[in-house]
Amino acid sequence: MPWHQKIPHLMNQPIGVSFLDGTGTSGVLCGTSNGKLLVMEYLYHSQFALKQYDMNTVQNIYGYPGCSGQRFWGY
Repeated sequence: MPWHQKIPHLMNQPIGVSFLDGTGTSGVLCGTSNGKLLVMEYLYHSQFALKQYDMNTVQNIYGYPGCSGQRFWGY
């Protein structure tokens, strides 16, 4: 499925974003506006930022998998 079609299903959900240049980011998908993908990202401490990414730089978006059945390692 083209990534644009995933947007309605992933709204307000944690996502990973892969860009055409090979980099990526993650955050909560807040929506789209004027050809931009809007992602709320964690910065540090209690600070978050709404970042805007040109949709023509996005290769794909991925919803986070669930945690059930995963093995966890204590640190």
